[in-house]
Amino acid sequence: MNRNMLLLVIGGLIVLVAGLGFYIYDKESKPDGIELKINESGISIQEN
Repeated sequence: MNRNMLLLVIGGLIVLVAGLGFYIYDKESKPDGIELKINESGISIQEN
């Protein structure tokens, strides 16, 4: 039972690190600056 708990904790940590890595990668990959969208409803400008 003790070994199973250790494997569960290690697996949880691996999932946590992978999720955090993906979150950081996603935040860093977005460009900084101004976002311009043109669609049917008009023009939208957002500053990042």
